[in-house]
Amino acid sequence: MQKIIDSHFHIWRQKDLAWLSGPPVPRIFGTYDAIRRDYPIEEFLADQAGSGVEKAVYVQTNWPNERFEEEVAWIHDVAKESGWPHAMVAYADMAVDDVRPQLDRLRNYPLVRGVRMQLHWHENPQYRFAPAADQVIDAKVRANVGRLKDYGFTFDLQLFAKQMKDGARLVEENPETDFVLPHAGMLVDLEPETTKAWREGLAHFARLPNLYSKLSGLGTFAHRNDPELISYVVDNTIELLGSDRLMFGSNFPIEKLWTTHAELVAAYRGAVARHGASAEADIFWNTAARVYRV
Repeated sequence: MQKIIDSHFHIWRQKDLAWLSGPPVPRIFGTYDAIRRDYPIEEFLADQAGSGVEKAVYVQTNWPNERFEEEVAWIHDVAKESGWPHAMVAYADMAVDDVRPQLDRLRNYPLVRGVRMQLHWHENPQYRFAPAADQVIDAKVRANVGRLKDYGFTFDLQLFAKQMKDGARLVEENPETDFVLPHAGMLVDLEPETTKAWREGLAHFARLPNLYSKLSGLGTFAHRNDPELISYVVDNTIELLGSDRLMFGSNFPIEKLWTTHAELVAAYRGAVARHGASAEADIFWNTAARVYRV
């Protein structure tokens, strides 16, 4: 069985996250009462037991911005005690005048491989995170992303389809930095108009070799583990980007709202297997190992 690096998972303490500890508000992934609690590394390890996961990359969970280093320090303590995770993507505020003081602090933690500031914006207010669709090419964001190369950090570039043209501009401006597109560009549904815009968006990245994509979070909008949707995304991203620029991520515990880890991995294995052993090795191991150095 092909071994796996899970390139996108979370753990958390409820008290650290206002969106979990405060009153429930509409979320992009629907009703979330079942995960409005602590989700420790022990539960993640139990959830993925038997799935073939041998390494994992933690991705920031939106602690209060000013506590970005505290989140990183906690993850390092977890890794010291449990051996997991093997790398992490931290938070840094790319909209400040100069992000380097934050990056200087992050570089002191050996598990940090990159940063994420969520820049996705959508016409549907419930799907928005960024204050504006064009924040991805805001002058301060562009300047700060340009500084990542001096730290060897990746940037998780989370966008919707209509933002990808601007996103490609940011990627092209920074050829020395690796960018990772979470959730394969956040395909909302399989309606023809939606898939057309999504494919056109991904095509802007096709010629940019420093752009990678995570096959993660594909149940976010469907609120289910949908093998048909997973196969559609796998087939099209391989066509447009190539398997050597793709990596699997579970997005647990979000996906735990509607499926088990084993069922999720089975759906991905089935979708990827049709593309052969080389694609399986790329998507489940090689790409993440190379990009996140695990």
